[in-house]
Amino acid sequence: MSSSIENIEKVLGAKRFGDRSAQIDWILTDSRSLCFPEETLFFALKTKRNDGHKYLPELYERGVRNFVVGELPADMKSFQDANFLQLANPLKGLQKLAEKHREQFQIPVIGITGSNGKTIVKEWLFQLLREDYAIARSPKSYNSQIGVPLSVWQIEPEHKLCLFEAGISKPGEMKKLEPIIQPT
Repeated sequence: MSSSIENIEKVLGAKRFGDRSAQIDWILTDSRSLCFPEETLFFALKTKRNDGHKYLPELYERGVRNFVVGELPADMKSFQDANFLQLANPLKGLQKLAEKHREQFQIPVIGITGSNGKTIVKEWLFQLLREDYAIARSPKSYNSQIGVPLSVWQIEPEHKLCLFEAGISKPGEMKKLEPIIQPT
């Protein structure tokens, strides 16, 4: 679902650098998955093994002009026509954006959790229900702190049912996923 960079700035409460107008249809956290650069908002996430900030120049060169960052690039002049939304924690921003997106839809949402079998249960339900419902669902096994927001962002007005997986790797993570999924 499309949203303006201005609306996203307000939702996130971010400090904005850049004044380029943009419609955002795609959320990206992995630079290898870029498809529609003009309509993409890249979240520069830091993990134990990687830092999304190091991919900003490459993504800019490939046409991305909208970024959510924790730190601004040292050489802002290299990103002349880009928008940067700066947050203390881009992951929390991604989760908040997905939560606000989910709130726009009053449709049944099935949340699938557990130690094993989440993906297969989701796919079985999809196979059983797809004839009767337009369904948004987690791609693959997107059930993490990053995957769930990316899944929820895919809800469109034509969907009548959602199937989302939620998995955790440490205590307390489900409390962060529940308000994003808002299972019914």
